[in-house]
Amino acid sequence: MNARDKNLGGLSRRQLLQAGVAGLTLAVTAQGKVWAATPAEAKKYGADSMPGGTVDDPLVFVSIADSGVVTIIAHRVEMGTGVRTSLPMVVADEMEAKWDMVQVQQAEANEARYGNQNVDGSRSMRHFFMPMRRVGAAARQMLEAAAAAQWGVPVTQVKAVQHEVVHSASGKRLGYGELAQAAAKLAVPPENQRRLKKESEFRYIGKSQVRMVDLEAIGKGRAKYGMDQHMPGMVYAVVARPAVLGVKLRSFNGDKAMQVPGVLKLVEIPMYQGAPAFSPLGGVAVVARNTWAAMQGRKALELTWEDSPHTQYDSASYRQTLEKAARAPGKSVRNEGDVAAAWGKAKPAQRITAEYYIPTLAHASMEPPVATALVKDGQCEIWTSSQDPQTALNYVAKALGLPPEKVKVQCGLLGGGFGRKSKCDYVVEAALVAKAMPGTPVKLVWTREDDIQHDYYHAVAVEHLEAAIGKKGLPDSWLHRTVSPTISSLFDPNAQGESPMELGMGAINMPYRIPNVRIETGNVPAHSRIGWFRSVYNIPHAFATQCFIAELAHHAGKDHKQYALDLIGPARKLNPDKALADAWNYSEDPERYPYDTGRLRDVIEAATRGAGWGRKLPKGRGLGLAFSYSFVTYAATVVEVKVDDKGQVKVLSVDMALDCGPQVNPERIRSQMEGSAVMGIGIALMSEISFDKGQCRQSNFHDYEVLRHNASPPVIRTHLVNNHLLTPPGGVGEPPLPPVAPAVCNAIFAATGVRVRDLPVRQVKRG
Repeated sequence: MNARDKNLGGLSRRQLLQAGVAGLTLAVTAQGKVWAATPAEAKKYGADSMPGGTVDDPLVFVSIADSGVVTIIAHRVEMGTGVRTSLPMVVADEMEAKWDMVQVQQAEANEARYGNQNVDGSRSMRHFFMPMRRVGAAARQMLEAAAAAQWGVPVTQVKAVQHEVVHSASGKRLGYGELAQAAAKLAVPPENQRRLKKESEFRYIGKSQVRMVDLEAIGKGRAKYGMDQHMPGMVYAVVARPAVLGVKLRSFNGDKAMQVPGVLKLVEIPMYQGAPAFSPLGGVAVVARNTWAAMQGRKALELTWEDSPHTQYDSASYRQTLEKAARAPGKSVRNEGDVAAAWGKAKPAQRITAEYYIPTLAHASMEPPVATALVKDGQCEIWTSSQDPQTALNYVAKALGLPPEKVKVQCGLLGGGFGRKSKCDYVVEAALVAKAMPGTPVKLVWTREDDIQHDYYHAVAVEHLEAAIGKKGLPDSWLHRTVSPTISSLFDPNAQGESPMELGMGAINMPYRIPNVRIETGNVPAHSRIGWFRSVYNIPHAFATQCFIAELAHHAGKDHKQYALDLIGPARKLNPDKALADAWNYSEDPERYPYDTGRLRDVIEAATRGAGWGRKLPKGRGLGLAFSYSFVTYAATVVEVKVDDKGQVKVLSVDMALDCGPQVNPERIRSQMEGSAVMGIGIALMSEISFDKGQCRQSNFHDYEVLRHNASPPVIRTHLVNNHLLTPPGGVGEPPLPPVAPAVCNAIFAATGVRVRDLPVRQVKRG
């Protein structure tokens, strides 16, 4: 259980059909279950382990107007993954609705009603594919039952076909709008009586013909993001926050700020108590008639800050701390055989050691955090871009001292999130400022500088690997010591060492046939807010292990691809021992989601085949391979690079293969793969956050670089593998990312003979 989820409350019991005045409304809610499991309860996995709902019982609304228009509520927010299209599309397919007669409505925050709404961890389709199918099937069967009753024929003689129910014997037809009110009076079919479609009957699922519901609005600039909220009488706010984590405001003088034309008020924001969690950092908010005045007022503030233990934080010296921990014995989290004995028996030439460094990263979403709040008559309403609206609601209620039912959170589209916008500190800031200005809507805006300098950063890491080489050049032993500050420090300031969940992201669950394995983690403190970032700790773990395997292949004088397949071995399904089960599959049941090495081999074969692995390349060009398993999805990437005489790297092409189980919306899957290619290349070649005296050195895109259009690969080929409906769905948004950076670095070695162990590369230094 995540500490952040401890106080999210209980769930409602399953509700039956709720009749609407104008049509049919289905409500399938989560069963009432206590979130904190007792020892007597069975272990919970997947959506059962998440607050607000289970895989079997999420809440979904479907309504049909008399006109026949079907409204499907999207209970999870859209940030580019296509979830506002894909999940309603599943419902529409199962209920035989015409897509051009479907409209999608965004749900407000209400997990007791809709089930879990936290859009991170690549869970949306993984957890809600089957529930959405069942809801669509129930709607279809109720419409069929209503038509059969009206015609006085057995329900077995009627069938829903594209927005109509047809009686084949007589040729009679009734549209969905004509049947809606009658269907609303019928009972919802029990779960075991819902007839799901056969795969051959799908109209939308698995097809790329359904266009994103927001695509036209986005293309024409009409889509509404959190930043686009406008209300009569609205004022604007920015916050002066401490530059160093844990620094408390001692005093401030706002006289000069109040003299800035347009500045209306100064509001002190209290600092978090204990661990930062998702609470504000503290500081002073400047409220003005426009954002420019607010920012000028912030510059005029005279602020005095107290000291903090993090004031001495320096990236270079902290790297030495990480390296020292990585080179010393750590806490064992997986131990098989005798690594020390195998290492001792190996000759010096058979001992391979490598150490890899991955810097701190910022999310840098195109839309910085923003929230608009209105506090009036003992209630608070929020308009924002949040990946986790229910947690935002809970935090706002606590900060304002309001009952949760007096807080309403509505979400627009997210202009990127990558995990940053599942933390609601900026939403709480807006609510606190609005409380100080009752009856006035307040839009609180983060500038790009605010966003980069006060992020929940992706953690810096040092990964230390050792292998003793045995017969056929394959390792007899594998030691992986991973050292990084933990996300758990958000909730416990004394937390050190990667948590089981973090270690389960590509460190513990390595699939190779090696007789002696030891995985360790070292304890280091956190000096900044650490948060989940797209694919989280899979990034450093995959970077290190995939580059190390390439090094082992080169040492053995073997082709990298073939060496990797030999290391993985034949197709088999792996399950962890009991001690590792909780960390093995990112909250999923390891029995339902075994690590299938056959599927891993398949994506390696697909990516290398697509890239033409083994072909002869001109001087200065090379192919690099990497692969990973994350969020119960298998991914492999081959990158072709060109390195010029000055050491400048240009990525020429990317081949990405993905096996996520059922491919519900292939167009969106390919889009996520392409986006991961671009993001991963940026991580490999240019992105880095550093600190001096506790302060982030970077401030905007001029010094925190992300991949620009002119550096993007001209060719990205995507290869979808193993589309099997009966396979449990995996994640899509995050799994394509981890193999990209190591594939780039392995390609650089193939092109130049220079081994890259530190990110970002920026320039290849020969000799």
